[in-house]
Amino acid sequence: MKLYSKIEMIRNTLIGMAVGGLVVGIALGARGVMSKSATEENAGEAAEIADGEAAEAVQTEAEEKSEKAAESTSEEKIAELSEKYDALLSRVTTIANSEANYTIDEQQNIAVYEKCNEAVVNITTQEMAYNWFLEPVIQDGGSGSGSIIDKRGYVVTNVHVISSASKINISLADGSTYEGHVVGKDTESDIAVLKFDPGDKILKTIAFGNSDNLKVGQKVIAIGNPFALERTMTTGIISGLGRPIQESANVIIRNMIQTDAAINPGNSGGPLLDSNGRMIGINTMIISNSGSSAGLGFAVPVSTAQRVVKDLIQNGKVTRGRLGIKAVQMSSDIAKYVNSQRGQAAGLSRVGINYGILVSEVDDGSSAAKSGIKGGSVPVRYNIRQSFNLGGDIIVGIDNISVASYADYLSALEAKRPGDSVTVTVYRDGATEKIRTKLD
Repeated sequence: MKLYSKIEMIRNTLIGMAVGGLVVGIALGARGVMSKSATEENAGEAAEIADGEAAEAVQTEAEEKSEKAAESTSEEKIAELSEKYDALLSRVTTIANSEANYTIDEQQNIAVYEKCNEAVVNITTQEMAYNWFLEPVIQDGGSGSGSIIDKRGYVVTNVHVISSASKINISLADGSTYEGHVVGKDTESDIAVLKFDPGDKILKTIAFGNSDNLKVGQKVIAIGNPFALERTMTTGIISGLGRPIQESANVIIRNMIQTDAAINPGNSGGPLLDSNGRMIGINTMIISNSGSSAGLGFAVPVSTAQRVVKDLIQNGKVTRGRLGIKAVQMSSDIAKYVNSQRGQAAGLSRVGINYGILVSEVDDGSSAAKSGIKGGSVPVRYNIRQSFNLGGDIIVGIDNISVASYADYLSALEAKRPGDSVTVTVYRDGATEKIRTKLD
C-alpha cells in the first residue's frame, strides 16, 4: 500500500478534477456537434423533397459549414480547458513543492509549534537578599516556563519556579514583558497559577487535552525556555505512565508522565503537548546527575492540573479531604522504644513494623473518630522538640496506596475531596484491619 501525504492527496484530487472537467467539456462539445449535424440532416431531407438536386447541393454546403463551425468550437473549448488545467496544475505544483522537503512527521511538528509557541511564556523572578551590611537588596532569581490558559492573562506553571520570588516577570513571544502576581499555588501537586494584565492584547492560549487515555510510545512535544533560550521545542515519546516521584521530603506526586523528550533547566512549568497541540502535562522535573536532560523527564498529568487550576482560580487554594487525626511519621527509633522494657512498662503493645503513619490523636467529632480509628494514650517526647502519644493505630494504606511515609500519606489524599469515602488500612495489635471512613 502506498501512503500519500496530505498535500499529495490534495494535488492528485485537483488534477483528477481538472482532467475530469476536460473530459466532460470535450463530451459536451461532441454532443453539440452531433446535435447540429442531426438538425442539418433533417433540413437536407426537407430540401430534397422540395427541390431534388438543388436541395442536395444546399445540404452538402450546409454540412461542410456546420462541420467547420463545430470543429472550431471544439478546438476553442479544448484550448480554454487546457489553459485552465495548466494554471491549476501550476498552482498545485507550487504548493506541493513548498512542502516537498518535509515529511508528514515534520509537518506535524511545525504545525504544533506554530499553533502553540506564542502561548508559552518565559518566567523570570527576582528575589530578596541581603548584602554584607545586612541591607535588603533585589537580585535575579530563577527562570522557567508557563502556559497561557486563558485570554484574561492566566498562566499555569510550577510552584518551584516562583517559590522564592519577590517579583515575577512574564515575557511573551513578541518581546513584551508584564509583571505577574500569584493567584494561588499548591505544593502537593507543584502547580501554581499566575495572572498578568494583557490590556488590549489578544493572547494565544493552549487548550487542555486528556491525560486519562495516554499510551506508552505515544508521541509528545515539549515547548519551553531551557537555559533562557526562549520557546525551544523538543520531541519524544511517552516512556512510562503512573510514575510516583518524590519531589521533596513531604511531597510525592503520583501518576506522573515519564518522557524522553529533552527537558532541561528552564523547561519547568512549560507544556507537554500531544500531536494535536493539546496540553497533556506540565513539565516539572528531570532525573539527572548532571542537571541536564538524560532522557528521564517527568510531567504532572493534565487531569491533575485541571482540577488544581480550577480550585486555585476560584479559591486561591486547593480544598482536599482530610482525616481528622494528628499524624506522626513512624520510625525504627519509635518502634525500638515501644518494644523496649520502658515501652512495655508503660503498657504499650509490641509492634512488628517501623513504617507508616502513627495516629497520635483523633479529633473529637471527626469522621475518623466515628469510624473507630484509635489514637494513642501514652504521651512521650521525641528529640526534645516533639511530643505525641503512642499506642494508637498505625496507618499503612489508604485505598490501594501503600503508606510508608508522611509523603505517601499526603499523596494518597491529594486527589480526595471532603465527604469522599476511603478505606484506611491500620496496623493494630499485631495485625492489619481495614476501616471505612469519610474525609472531613
